[in-house]
Amino acid sequence: MEKKRWDCTALPKGWKMEEVTRKSGLSAGKSDVYYFSPSGKKFRSKPQLARYLGNQMDLSSFDFRTGKMLMSKLNKNRQRLRYDNNNQNKGKPDLNTSLPVRQTASIFKQPVTKVTNHPNNKVKTDPQKAVEQPRQLFWEKKLGGLNAYDIAEELVKTMELPKGLQGVGPGCSDKTLLSAIASALHTSAAPITGQLSAAVEKNPGVWLNTAQPLCKAFIVTDEDIRKQEELVYSVRKRLEEALMADMMAHVEESANEGESLKDEGNSSEDMESV
Repeated sequence: MEKKRWDCTALPKGWKMEEVTRKSGLSAGKSDVYYFSPSGKKFRSKPQLARYLGNQMDLSSFDFRTGKMLMSKLNKNRQRLRYDNNNQNKGKPDLNTSLPVRQTASIFKQPVTKVTNHPNNKVKTDPQKAVEQPRQLFWEKKLGGLNAYDIAEELVKTMELPKGLQGVGPGCSDKTLLSAIASALHTSAAPITGQLSAAVEKNPGVWLNTAQPLCKAFIVTDEDIRKQEELVYSVRKRLEEALMADMMAHVEESANEGESLKDEGNSSEDMESV
């Protein structure tokens, strides 16, 4: 293993950052990051670091992997804090009596209710609004601009869909199709069959079934199921090997640390004897 240690300027004075690069096993080339306090205590994760520092430092914008403060998150936190302070300083009562409206295009059924404690208030229900409203055509396109990012603010690669899945509707891209299928699996308990009507290709605005995703009808064969089972087995096997190699690497690292501490103890005893 190759170890590199240097001062971490994002943390208080005296803190060290260590990067250990693995030389063997399936995880060869990958590195682990550790932090050492001025007293020499070792930290392996950001939660441990946050618990140790407590209120001494805000680590919400701290990237454990790079040892730096992410400026984008830091600016967002500052803007949020400035916004909260301005609202507190104004001290004006909210005189708006309209019901709150959810601004996000949520795909989940989450009603918003306004509750007050006035004794003369009465709960009124509208039977017509209680009926489920029809879905908007091509509402899945609202999810097209959303992307997933990891902790280092790097874009997560999207998954590839099978060739048998083909989109339906104007401007239906692979990302829109993926969002439509994922939303249908999450929000509906009915089986996913796609658009069964052949007329939907000619005029999707008229013949589109909003209960199904924006894709043509497809059939899952036994061969597709077998291929998926083989793929899952292969991925699990690779994961098992990677976890075993990682465990062996940690055991070797612990053994090397024990030997180094033992050598330091022997050298100190030799110095005392001299």
